[in-house]
Amino acid sequence: MTTPLRSTLDFLLYDWLQAEALTGRERFADHSRETFDAVLDTCERIAREKYAPFNRTVDTQEPQFDGERVILPQCTHDARQAYADSGMLGAAQDYALGGMQLPYVVESAANSFFACASISIGSNLLTTGNANAILVHGTPLQQQVFAANEFNGRWAGTMCLSEPQAGSSLSDIATRAEPDGSDHMADPLGPRYRLRGNKMWISSGDHELTENIVHLVLAKIPGPDGRLVPGVKGISLFICPKHLVDTEGRLTGERNDVALAGLNHKLGWRGTTNTLLNFGEGKYPVRGGAGAIGYLVGQPGEGLKCMFHMMNEARISIGMAATMLGLAGYYASLDYAKTRLQGRPVGSGGKDASAPQVRLIEHADIKRMLLAQKSWCEGALALNLYCARLVDEGRTGEGQTAADARLLLEVLTPIAKSWPSENCLEANSLAIQIHGGYGYTRDFPVEQYWRDNRLNMIHEGTHGIQAADLLGRKVVMQGGAGLQLLARTVGATIGKARQVPALAPYAQQLDQALQDVADATRAAWATGNPGEALANAVPYMQAFGHVVLAWMWLDMAHAVLARDASLSIAANAGRMGACRYFFHYELPRIGAWLQVVRERDATCAALAEDAF
Repeated sequence: MTTPLRSTLDFLLYDWLQAEALTGRERFADHSRETFDAVLDTCERIAREKYAPFNRTVDTQEPQFDGERVILPQCTHDARQAYADSGMLGAAQDYALGGMQLPYVVESAANSFFACASISIGSNLLTTGNANAILVHGTPLQQQVFAANEFNGRWAGTMCLSEPQAGSSLSDIATRAEPDGSDHMADPLGPRYRLRGNKMWISSGDHELTENIVHLVLAKIPGPDGRLVPGVKGISLFICPKHLVDTEGRLTGERNDVALAGLNHKLGWRGTTNTLLNFGEGKYPVRGGAGAIGYLVGQPGEGLKCMFHMMNEARISIGMAATMLGLAGYYASLDYAKTRLQGRPVGSGGKDASAPQVRLIEHADIKRMLLAQKSWCEGALALNLYCARLVDEGRTGEGQTAADARLLLEVLTPIAKSWPSENCLEANSLAIQIHGGYGYTRDFPVEQYWRDNRLNMIHEGTHGIQAADLLGRKVVMQGGAGLQLLARTVGATIGKARQVPALAPYAQQLDQALQDVADATRAAWATGNPGEALANAVPYMQAFGHVVLAWMWLDMAHAVLARDASLSIAANAGRMGACRYFFHYELPRIGAWLQVVRERDATCAALAEDAF
């Protein structure tokens, strides 16, 4: 039996994104629709057997720290092992690294099953992102020793950016990296430094799931005067393993000076350890003294550039996590609405109290809430897979096509992270609403989905950070080339949709919305004052995201009608219903958001502190 998620993925991958066509490229020549389906089948099975039954277990049996090690329930160990054994950690990597050379879009689709089944059982995407960053910026030996052992499942990876006093303001980090001895430049694993500092909110920062943990740590190398360089230019990136290793990737038996100070106990994602790590405090002196040993990745002072490779992957992954939690809640509330008897329909004479109760789904307002969830979550899934398809195009396409894919991905990344984090969380709220009083009890899973999803608005950069990136950098960089490319790409969808009578009104509506965003962008920057332009960056991003999602739905609707004009297949009728909902109920909302952007409204920015 095909599940709703599998049916949706099949449509998005094959009918809409034409993923099968990628097998015509040299990198993916060994693949076919059959191999793609086999990967999806395997991941769907592992998610069903090893993840879904334990989603509540990992929520209630939180990680514990006994002072020496982190204790996790057995199901977490079993799920992680099954995932590693599947080869998915290195699914998109070269054969030479033990990978499958899968297209990233297929890897992303396959991973969605795990996120839907239990988002917090594992943080495997961090390991993959960590290894990918080392592949791009590390030396050949760093790639062989660290990245390869993350892809094969022996080791796990983290990203250590934030600090207690700095939060998201990375220019204010205070972790120091000082040369480790006169021969520090000669270490075969990379220039060797001693790190001292504290890192906060580090997901999977300590556990016993793997024999080693590879921390990627941002730190500053002091200048000749011994002081840290202010700002982001002084930030470098270091590989700092929990256990030291030799050039063959074997553990040396030396514990690095990285200590778990404590666990953060979170609203959601409770199955994943979230940690405060102390680097170099001397709890585990190594090689004669305190200071965590770390190996420089890339060039000094270019740490943020190196880490952003991982952060952009992580942002798209968080968008997918938010999307799948939204979909999990949608599926749960849809099932509940189809089976729960409650209330009676209103007829011409009012309600007939003697008539039998009807199912929830027979009420118009329940259908409204279900359609809202469907349009937000399936639309967000489309956006995330579209971005994954751009990754493949950027890596394996040719010439200008590949360059355009990379630029378009730059513009869409803030949306891919933040739009699902906001709107799929709202979908979880509606899933609770449909369950009524049962929704906020632990008898049903929807309250956990909401708690898990609430974290994604903060994970990998808050809305404000993403919005400032979008309006302050992405739409104005290269003279606005990215925004212009997006407009041309959306314009192509509008052009073909105009030729379909059922879609022509939506094409016109999207065309106007696109123009409204362009006008608001110009108006926001009319004075050239960043403070004025960015004061309403979040409303700008909300409107921008709604336009992007409307584009996704219009393009999907075109694909639906091209194959099933009569909508004889129920799933296609559902997709068209979701498209109509988005254009009728959602896209009109951008007017209020863009008005404050156009006017550079100072209501928020100008209010004096004591007035609050």
